[in-house]
Amino acid sequence: MRLPLLLCWIGAFVLLSNDRASAQSQPLGAVRSYWSTHESEIVDELVEFLKLPNVAADIPAMRRNAEALLEMMAARGIAARLLETDGPPYVFGELQVPAAARTILFYAHYDGQPVDASRWVGHDPFTPVLRDAPLEAGGRIIDFPTHEKYDPDWRLYARSAADDKSPIVAMLVALDALQAGSVEPTANLKFLFEGDEEAGSPNLGALVREHAELLSADLVIGADGPRDPSGQPTLYFGARGIVSAEITVYGPLRPLHSGHYGNWAPNPAMRLAQLLATMKDPETGRVRVDGFYDDVVPLSDFELQAIAEAPNDDVEQMQTFAIAAPESEGGRLLLLNQPSLNVRGLRSGWVGSEARTIVPDLAIADIDLRLVKDVDPGRQVGRLIAHIEKQGYHVLTDEPDAETRRRYARLARVVTSDGYPAFRTSMDLPVSRTLIEAVETHTGQSAVKLPTLGGSVPLYLFTDVLRVPTVGIPIVNHDNNQHSPNENLRMGHLWSGIEILASAMLIR
Repeated sequence: MRLPLLLCWIGAFVLLSNDRASAQSQPLGAVRSYWSTHESEIVDELVEFLKLPNVAADIPAMRRNAEALLEMMAARGIAARLLETDGPPYVFGELQVPAAARTILFYAHYDGQPVDASRWVGHDPFTPVLRDAPLEAGGRIIDFPTHEKYDPDWRLYARSAADDKSPIVAMLVALDALQAGSVEPTANLKFLFEGDEEAGSPNLGALVREHAELLSADLVIGADGPRDPSGQPTLYFGARGIVSAEITVYGPLRPLHSGHYGNWAPNPAMRLAQLLATMKDPETGRVRVDGFYDDVVPLSDFELQAIAEAPNDDVEQMQTFAIAAPESEGGRLLLLNQPSLNVRGLRSGWVGSEARTIVPDLAIADIDLRLVKDVDPGRQVGRLIAHIEKQGYHVLTDEPDAETRRRYARLARVVTSDGYPAFRTSMDLPVSRTLIEAVETHTGQSAVKLPTLGGSVPLYLFTDVLRVPTVGIPIVNHDNNQHSPNENLRMGHLWSGIEILASAMLIR
């Protein structure tokens, strides 16, 4: 008698589970049905948006972008308006959902990096083209289809195709898809689109403080950055901050003949190379600046577990970039939760066909310092300057005159940016776990959960000023040439990105 009863219970449980799975997949089905039958319209809207030049310094052009966003948002029933600043306007929108238990603020930026049109292959950066494969794989420019389906491996090339115009369009299309499927978001939705993020977000702090009540939310979701190379949904709960330093080392007052003065006049290029070499251990890659790691907040067990569970594609990445070994032995690419010191540019004298036999008069290194949770930009720069002084240099911030150059045997000028700190939201917060559950439930995939994104975005203003938990959900392909010539978007990432962002709008 007990066995039939047990089988009945098992059958009932299976039916209940199937019903629950069906209910969970219904919103995703509606979203997928929408984008798969509106591919051309979605791409058309994105292409028209990409045609608008969007370098932050060009305020009239940025205003045209902002006005286009207002129209795009109004078409979805979003109450939108411009928030004026000393730079490009911010675009704010709000959609109230009856009986919503919480509010989500979606953030992205609509400006892009400056362009060097001569380095874009086959087209202008603001004339989007479609290729049948990545450029590096010999992808050919093809016509935009009007009736046939888009191959998921086709690539859309244009400035901001990945960073950040496609995530903005994906957010809006996700809303379209839910509405078309009669699926209502479970939260009130707010949107904030920034116009000078690539210029360092000089106005975001003042705007957040001035409009704190308007921007109030239970959760902020950003969409900047690349998805994990595995293609799985990706959530990052922090991002590194950044501060930069330009170091100039001085030699003779003017370039000198290397035959007459070589080995006698101090060579600033050599000295700068020697100075930079003192900053990192060549075997471990650890920064040798005193105190560089002192303020780092350790990762929790949950965060360490998330890193361990994330796909490890370091070998494939090394193959892609022709790297024989990482800088630090045994270091994983995902171990981005330590501050870094990176030499991003060097200049001294002349090279190539312009090379001449001289002792240069100066040498310049441009450095960026990536920061993690609780590492202050100013304090980290102070440590760098103290290290330079420890190597025997007199450090100043102004251009030295001839008398100053005569006075000090080793002279360095250090000019720094203001920078901004890192942010990190705990993965253990109830809202964090709820978001993870929503994304994994509705997409049917395990999410890659990262304590920290490698890049820097100024989301600390939401966590530190508004005191709102903030999480990033990037959707674009990792090989998108972000900030570089031939920026691109893989079409399959756009479609799945729409589904991922829609799932975040269904958080319980």
